[in-house]
Amino acid sequence: MRNLLCLFFIFGAVTTGISQYAGQASTNMSAGGGEGASGAIYDLMGPISERNKKKENTYSDYQGSPYISDSFLPTTMYYGGENMGKIFYRYNALNEEIEIKKANIEEATVQSLSRDKKISILTDGKKMSFKTFTTSKKKTLNGYLTTIIDGKTYDLYKRNYVKFTEGKPAPNSFVKAVPSRFTQFTEYYFQKEGVNRMDEIKLKNNHLLKLLDGSKKAELKTYLKENELNIKNEQDLIKVFDYLNS
Repeated sequence: MRNLLCLFFIFGAVTTGISQYAGQASTNMSAGGGEGASGAIYDLMGPISERNKKKENTYSDYQGSPYISDSFLPTTMYYGGENMGKIFYRYNALNEEIEIKKANIEEATVQSLSRDKKISILTDGKKMSFKTFTTSKKKTLNGYLTTIIDGKTYDLYKRNYVKFTEGKPAPNSFVKAVPSRFTQFTEYYFQKEGVNRMDEIKLKNNHLLKLLDGSKKAELKTYLKENELNIKNEQDLIKVFDYLNS
């Protein structure tokens, strides 16, 4: 019975997910501003069954994709620590929405995963879930983060998101038009044990040092220099947080 109740909430219709989302999280649709193509994107915000009928023709006018992967991928879903079974998912990183199917067949119903913070799915073996976090510009947002390191002192998270930029028509025959496009971005966040806050890490060694306190700051400065690490590289960033948790 508990499993059935959990599934009832998790596999909510997309209209429910969108209405919840409206008060919780920002989208990245205003990066280019304007109406026109942006208006067409908003037209896709109806039920997913209707959206899919429009998506192929509408998105074909743009460069890039609002999805991290256009295909549905297999994953395992969890509610808290409980394994809820296998599903197929596709992450719309423009709208911070995970689309799901129970079976990876064309006729399977596409639904929207509820933005419940107890729900997580696996992406490349790492847990992805809905979180609240603070950007480097001091904006508090809600969205999906993937846990890279679950450490004893510091947790490290990765955020993949997409922005939409509206194109510009050619002003004359000598200049090419600029097409509308979706562009993918990556950010990293960390959380210290006992601190109820996730902060963005600007990918500069000096910025990370400013976020730390006490002896760890001096130790890390020496570690970065001796090992010639640059946290712009994800593998170096992971090494740094492994060191901080050691």
